[in-house]
Amino acid sequence: MRLFVAIAPEPGVRQELEARVAPLRPAWPALRWTGQQAWHVTLAFLGEVGEGTLPALGERLERAAHRHPSLSLSFAGAGAFPAPGRARVLWTGIHGEHRALEGLARSVAAGARRAGAPPPDEGRRFRPHLTLARCREPADVGPLVEALAGYAGAPWTATDIHLIRSHPPAALGAQPRYEAVGTWPLR
Repeated sequence: MRLFVAIAPEPGVRQELEARVAPLRPAWPALRWTGQQAWHVTLAFLGEVGEGTLPALGERLERAAHRHPSLSLSFAGAGAFPAPGRARVLWTGIHGEHRALEGLARSVAAGARRAGAPPPDEGRRFRPHLTLARCREPADVGPLVEALAGYAGAPWTATDIHLIRSHPPAALGAQPRYEAVGTWPLR
């Protein structure tokens, strides 16, 4: 099964961000916009993980969560990977307790490694963000990045980490479906 570990923004924060993003969507129909129910901040992408690894993974993630306090975060601004002029991903950034968030991501990745589910991107720089849209072909999303540059969302508190299973899209152009496999509270 395809898994990742994430934190989820509070519903009110998602609705606030949705109100800011929704008016931009009609002018950009070629982008695959993510829906607010799928919005999350990935701490570690684990990729394909065998069913037998889940018990040990759950134990390790629970330990990692209990080592870290809740985090005060907010969404702000926008950017694109790899760059606005040739984007594959449009995102909004994370403001707040960056060092603590990075520490949590490192603990989650270490726990996954010890459980036998090493993140394939471990060792790459952690770049916390929330994906707003994806592009099939590289696109110039500079105007979108500019339109969202001044966005500053309300603060919210991350209180849990979630182990999420990603189910492939049911149809071409559809979004994957996410299912929580486990949830653990932060300290």
